Amino acid sequence: MKKENEKVLEDFLQHADSISDDIMEEFREMLGTLPFIFTLLRERADVFALSTLADERICRPKNLSPKTAELVTIAAAAGMGAEGCLKVHMQAAVKEGASREEIFDTIMIASMIGKTKILANSLRHMRDSFPGDPEGVSH
Repeated sequence: MKKENEKVLEDFLQHADSISDDIMEEFREMLGTLPFIFTLLRERADVFALSTLADERICRPKNLSPKTAELVTIAAAAGMGAEGCLKVHMQAAVKEGASREEIFDTIMIASMIGKTKILANSLRHMRDSFPGDPEGVSH
């Protein structure tokens, strides 16, 4: 790393405690709560500040409204089976103006993609198990 960038990083890390406190407050305001993982990660202010700054930028991109970003997050959390994230981000979506119906539709889309993934993978294996059959299935 260039010396000037090392200096910038070192200056940043010297303020990691203060930056981490600000980040925690911003996320509390953004989400309406503070994810439990933050309190544990906060024990390492340097890692916490670096990691969560990236998370904050990703969770509030310039090209999506906060409500849309929360709905996308709900879809991702549903797909990953991240129950705690679902709870936090559903509350945040409501805070950002999402309706029950919008959240429901988001979950339905995520579940359809999950179902399609299972079907595509499973049917591909089934097809490959019957190589002589033009459709991959014995009749």
